[in-house]
Amino acid sequence: MRVITSFDELTKAVGDELGTTEWLEVTQERVDAFAEATGDHQWIHVDVERARSGPFGGTIAHGYLTLALIPQFMPQLLSLETPGARLNYGVNKVRFPSPVKVGARVRGTATIADVSDVPAGKQMVTRWVIEVEGEDKPACVAETVVLLLQ
Repeated sequence: MRVITSFDELTKAVGDELGTTEWLEVTQERVDAFAEATGDHQWIHVDVERARSGPFGGTIAHGYLTLALIPQFMPQLLSLETPGARLNYGVNKVRFPSPVKVGARVRGTATIADVSDVPAGKQMVTRWVIEVEGEDKPACVAETVVLLLQ
C-alpha cells in the first residue's frame, strides 16, 4: 500500500499505478443487502430461482454495487494522510462492460489519473478497473473524484 502525506507528493504521483487489490467474492447476501439499501429489487439480482433461467444463468450484482466496492478497495492500495478531510466529489466515465455473477470474485486496479488545485485544496481523480476473475472484459471502469481539503 502506498502512503501519501502531502499535496506535493500527491501531485508527483499523477500517472502512477497504485497496484491491484485482493480478490473479493460477491455473495448473494451482499447483493441482497445492496438491493435493500437502494430499493433495486430487480429479479436478475435477487430472485435466484428465476435468474437461473435468465440470460446469465443466475443472479448478478448490481452495476452500482460493483462501483460501490471502490471505497472498500481503496485502503488496500492508498492511504492519504494529508492534513484535511477527504470528500467524495463524484464519478466520471462510469461503464459496466461485463456483469458480475454472484459467486464470482472481483478485484480492482487503480491509477492516479489527475490532481488539480481547487479553492478548498486539491481534487484527485483515480482511474479504476474492476475485473472479474476469469473474464476478459472488466466489470466496471470508472474515474472517482475526491476533494482533499486543506
